[in-house]
Amino acid sequence: MKAIVLKGADQPLVLKEVEKPTLNAGEVLVKIVAAALNRRDYWITIGKYAGIKYPSILGSDGAGIVAEVGNNADEHWIGKEVIINPSQDWGDHAEYQGKDFKILGLPENGTFAEYVKVRTEFLHAKPTHLDWEQAAALPLAGLTAFRALFTKGKAKKGDKVLISGVGSGTGTFALTWAVAAGCQVFVTSRSEEKIEKAIQLGASAGVSYNAPDWPEQLQQLAGGFDVIIDSALGDGFARFLDISNPGCRIVFFGGTAGNVPELNGRKIFWKQLQILGTTMGTKEEFKEMVDFVNKHRLVPVIDEVFPMVEAEKAVQKMAESPQFGKIVLRA
Repeated sequence: MKAIVLKGADQPLVLKEVEKPTLNAGEVLVKIVAAALNRRDYWITIGKYAGIKYPSILGSDGAGIVAEVGNNADEHWIGKEVIINPSQDWGDHAEYQGKDFKILGLPENGTFAEYVKVRTEFLHAKPTHLDWEQAAALPLAGLTAFRALFTKGKAKKGDKVLISGVGSGTGTFALTWAVAAGCQVFVTSRSEEKIEKAIQLGASAGVSYNAPDWPEQLQQLAGGFDVIIDSALGDGFARFLDISNPGCRIVFFGGTAGNVPELNGRKIFWKQLQILGTTMGTKEEFKEMVDFVNKHRLVPVIDEVFPMVEAEKAVQKMAESPQFGKIVLRA
């Protein structure tokens, strides 16, 4: 089969002929129709991710059609249109992942290929209202945002939610999920164009995080926040304490701007604030997310679709971060 292969750090992704996976019982072969990029894929291509091995076939997100099965008991899957849960072997505790947890696309080969091998427990029916590109965009970033917003952040109708850095895949999903849940949503971005796009998707307002007075601007607009979703950390993280309502849940799942800065602990205990880390999500949360998408007929935000053979070009676009929403590869 054909696959997009990473041979080493800082080397371009290349299209190669590789062995088609051999199936065991309980596994199926999904013929990929579309796959999507995540920031994880970019970090792996530049060698800044734990447990990297070469050569690798990247890709955590994928949608396609089941082509083969590993045993007769799974024959009912053949021909089914599916999306793949990339959050695999979570473990016994819903609160945190176990030692065997892994994400599709490293260490095991991922979706940037003609076929990918998947255990049946990680298959879900493709939402019928989504096209292939939209369905492929959903899994990793959608699950991450869903757990951050609802499981950790406990967002509910009427809450004021701040999404910091709205242009990312996780940011646009958090916006989509929060608006659908009846929250009042505000956003930050360095791009006025991205803020305007967020408002078109249901955000009440937004401010540039490059402005020195961005917390004051948000305070004037919203008064304060019940839930804050962040994926960057860095020095600006400390200012979230100032714009948090009492009992606010500040949830983060990335650190692209640095580490947690020095925080005023008095504000944390006096306001009864919670600062919560999160990563990916459980099988149950993935199902809840898919049900939520189907119930509200929600559609992932797609920035651009590239042919699979142009995966390297797609990764380079992600490196520059101009996108609003997901970057997708079409087989």
